[in-house]
Amino acid sequence: MTNYTLEEKDSFIVLGFGTELQSDYTDYAGINKEKTDFWEAVKQDGRLDTLKSVAANDYIFAVNEAVNNKMMYYAGVMTDAALPEATRVIQFPKGEYLVVKGEAQSADELSQMLTGIAFGQALPETQEVAYVGGPNATVEMGQRNGLVFGEMWIPVVRK
Repeated sequence: MTNYTLEEKDSFIVLGFGTELQSDYTDYAGINKEKTDFWEAVKQDGRLDTLKSVAANDYIFAVNEAVNNKMMYYAGVMTDAALPEATRVIQFPKGEYLVVKGEAQSADELSQMLTGIAFGQALPETQEVAYVGGPNATVEMGQRNGLVFGEMWIPVVRK
């Protein structure tokens, strides 16, 4: 069973490579296909390994961010390092985050599941906080018992 909590987090930086998602924001199948294709590309061309080489921990971030009215999507790691070829330095604010935990067969499946629960159930159900934009991320934290586990982190404000 997946649950959600509200957690206080310090500000942190994710360095990433990104792509602009072209599908309409209501086209979940199109968005998911674009995200899957993007992950395959960053794994195959070595960009993910480059990011891992400067990471502060083993977490792999899949970040969603609206930039200049564009839906941007990034593969990233938590780090203070700089890579000249990286697409973006993403600043996550200090504050309260809605955190959804889960596990799945693959990182892709985990990301889709956590996003669905976070935006489809947790945010609509919670009465005390609201998501007002800013970057949010699925965080792949590791593997156990043959499953990928991780969390979705969404910055929120008190209503």
